[in-house]
Order: sequence, then C-alpha cells, then structure tokens
Amino acid sequence: MSELLPGLAGSLLLMTLLWAISVPLRNVSIIDLFWGPAIALCGVVYWLNATDPQLRGSIAIGLALLWAVRLGAHLAVRNHGKPEDRRYVAMRERNDPGFWWKSLYLVFWLQGLLAWIVGVPLYGAVASTNALNALDFIGVAVVVGGFLWESLADWQLAAFLRRRDNEEAVLSSGLWRYSRHPNYFGEFCVWWGFWLIALAGGAWWTVIGPLLISFFLLKVSGVTMLEDDIADRRPAYKDYVKNTSAFFPWPPKHDP
Repeated sequence: MSELLPGLAGSLLLMTLLWAISVPLRNVSIIDLFWGPAIALCGVVYWLNATDPQLRGSIAIGLALLWAVRLGAHLAVRNHGKPEDRRYVAMRERNDPGFWWKSLYLVFWLQGLLAWIVGVPLYGAVASTNALNALDFIGVAVVVGGFLWESLADWQLAAFLRRRDNEEAVLSSGLWRYSRHPNYFGEFCVWWGFWLIALAGGAWWTVIGPLLISFFLLKVSGVTMLEDDIADRRPAYKDYVKNTSAFFPWPPKHDP
C-alpha cells in the first residue's frame, strides 16, 4: 500500500492545482481534460519510483501516456470556448453558496481518488519482475484495439457534430451503428487490457481498476447519465435506442 501512495499524492496534487485554476474561471469542467492525464500521472510516478523498471512497466506507461494525451487533446478541442458543462452547472446550483471551495472535494479530490484507483493496474505492471509472456501481448493488443476504437468513435462523432443540420440529429452510422456509446466501449477495453498486462505480471488484485471504471461507464457517469434526458432533447433517439446496443457492439435489430 505504501508504494501506491505516491501515485495518490501525485493525482491529488494535480487536482488541487486544477481546482485553484477553476475558481477564478468559475468553470470546473476543466477537470474533464485532465481525467486521463491524472491516471497516467499515477503510472509515471510508479515508474519513476521503481528501482529497476522492467519492459512490462515501460510498455504499460507508454501506452497509458499515449491514451491520456489523445483523450485530453480531444476533449480540449471539443470543449474549447464552451461554457461549464451542464452536469457541473447543476452541481453548482445544488451546492451554492460556497461551491467554489466545496468543489475541491466534491469534484477534484474525488476524481483524483478515482483516477488513482483506476490506474492501479499500471502499478501492477511496473512493480512486476516476471518475464514477459503471452498474456502481456494479449493485454497490449486489447489496449491498442480499445484505443483505436475509442479514437475512431470520437473522430466520427466530432465529424458528425460539425456537419449536422439540426440539434436533434442522431449519429447512427459507423461504429455508432453497432453501439450507442462506442467511445466508452473503447475505454472499457483499454483498462481491461491494462489489467491483463498487470495480471501477466502476477498482480491479479489490480482488477479493482477496470471494475471501477466499468461501473462508472455503465451505471454512473457514462451511459446512464448521458441517456437520462437525451430522448427528451432528441426524439429520434428513442428509435435509436430500440435498434442499437447500449454499450457492447452488436448488429442493429433492423436498419431504419
């Protein structure tokens, strides 16, 4: 446990700095840009603290940095010039007065803690001294596949949003034909892939990381939250729901 604490310290320090920036901006949405980097930062801290970093850990941290930079850059471009996300606006309204300081623990420290837990497989990969084996290659393949799937889904959505004619239009082509949230499925694969790498090194207990992010993607901040009122804002989404798998890719029930 003591070897994991530096990762937690790094994540919380980053989140505290982001909170200090968010206060004068009155916009806590900036945390979304640093969710991926906060996880990767934990891995970098473990790697820097390792006495003799092995190839398994170096591969895992390299992949984590690639994933984090891509995700952070994507969100930075997508959110540029936009006001605070409506989720945080609602949170601000519920917790005023004093949201400026409450957000430190309600938003930033909480997400810093979650990022640390999700990144535990990175510690498992770095701490292992076992020789590379077939499971490592399977894990790397799952991480890379999930990364490419998530990246393509985000690119398709961004292109659709640029060319759509009205706010009620629904994307139902490309990867979005087979899943209503292919970007989240890609992230799901990324973190189960990292766990396979950690498992190859003997750190089976790091399964807490992918289990946590799977729970959030499926039941909390992912599918459930996004679909809470989307059908009210986009009536065509009801037919999309009937035809398309919510998360795991699957052929649609029938083409519209």
